[in-house]
Amino acid sequence: MLKDLKGLFKETAVYGLSTVAGRLLNILLLPLYTHCLTTADYGIVATLFAYIAFLNVLYAHGMDLAFIRFGIPGKGAEETRDFSTPFWSIAATSLAFSALIHATAGPLSGAIGLAGWERSVRWAAWILALDAVTLVPFAELRLSHRAFTFVGIKVANIAVNLALNVVFVARLGMGIDGVFAATLAASAATALMLAPAIASKLKAAFDRRLHRQLVAFGLPLIPAGLAAMTIQVADRPMLKAFAGDAAVGLYQANHKLAIFMMMAINMFEMAWRPFYVERQHDPRLKDLLARTLTYFAVFTSAVGLGVSLFLRDIVALPVLHGRPLIHPDYWIGLKVAPVVMLGYLLNGIYYNLNAPLTLAKRTDYIAYATVAGALANILANRLLIPPWGMMGAAAAVVVAYGTMCASLLYLNRRAYPVDYEYGRLLHVALLAAGLAGVAVLLRVDLRGGWSGLAAKSALLAALPAGLWLTGFLNEEERGSLSALMKRHMPPRGGGSD
Repeated sequence: MLKDLKGLFKETAVYGLSTVAGRLLNILLLPLYTHCLTTADYGIVATLFAYIAFLNVLYAHGMDLAFIRFGIPGKGAEETRDFSTPFWSIAATSLAFSALIHATAGPLSGAIGLAGWERSVRWAAWILALDAVTLVPFAELRLSHRAFTFVGIKVANIAVNLALNVVFVARLGMGIDGVFAATLAASAATALMLAPAIASKLKAAFDRRLHRQLVAFGLPLIPAGLAAMTIQVADRPMLKAFAGDAAVGLYQANHKLAIFMMMAINMFEMAWRPFYVERQHDPRLKDLLARTLTYFAVFTSAVGLGVSLFLRDIVALPVLHGRPLIHPDYWIGLKVAPVVMLGYLLNGIYYNLNAPLTLAKRTDYIAYATVAGALANILANRLLIPPWGMMGAAAAVVVAYGTMCASLLYLNRRAYPVDYEYGRLLHVALLAAGLAGVAVLLRVDLRGGWSGLAAKSALLAALPAGLWLTGFLNEEERGSLSALMKRHMPPRGGGSD
């Protein structure tokens, strides 16, 4: 089992290069935006990107995920899978949707509270179209295990986006329009880089029978995807309505600091779906699913605890000629990030719990669970934002993903039961929560200097030490870990010939 999981972790690490780079783009853009845009302007940027994220689901209409699910029927899959049908499906719908948004940008921008920003709305329409047509080509790279090509193109996109943001926003002073002009140019560059791969696979053919199968699989994912995106972005428009653009800007900047947890989730998810689909006939699959969730919980708990402990040190890092990563005017919202990271951790557990239902082809169950989470999120935002402001929006993220996890655990028992290692999961949760509680009580996150760094490092190191000392590891894991340590430790005596 550990050998199979090593393969998953290896590919996760490769995909992680692009994920880390992509998420680091958001971190690198934070000083640019917080120093060049007002909190109100940043709130407008966050709101429009929230709408883009929501519409991405409609543009994809589940074709990329359906392509992955039906693209690994067995040996020889790479030669037999149909690339053209899902690609043409996305290309046609994307062109139609974006042309409609472009034509109605004036009244549409007013209707969504962005009057006066019609140009950015039009650019957003074509960002959506260009990003959508790259979905199937990127999925093909994943299925072909061309992880380094995937990573290379993603990193190039990030470099272009970052460079153009510096030019348009910082040097030319284009403000909000500059943000979306840079994103559009980066999306166009990505499509061009993928053009040779698309041309080598694309044919002037459309298999209607296959398309019906893809649609049957993908359509239930649309409400699920819309619901999932609602959880990710509904808090911005609702916070805007209750507290204004400036509050959205503060929330967005500090919400971005949860990016470290999201990086961990995205790294894993990129490799996870092909991993379990390829092993769908393996008799040990259920055990692999259960063990993966346990290891995932350990890893993400360490990420969440570590980032939370060092959060103030991170935002104070000097960048841009010695200025801090985030302008001090935004620091008032730092308490948002640890709560959002907890929500993202639950989101990662949700991705793990998706696997049994995907294998059972019960995407309708996934839709039910995600819609339940979206409804819980909207209700929590409505109830918690008025009294708690930004913290209410952050708490709503935890409520939403917690609801989704609970729903999937129940539905999995009906469709594809897996005996997850609940005792070990509780073990991890209690230890991580205990260490976080100690940090809060001692206000360790506010300590500066070497003594503060030492205290934070000690609390973070207490997580793996606690797992080892409290009997979390089984015999196989202890043996593998001991062997790994022996291979990397210098020989006793330290002498040389």
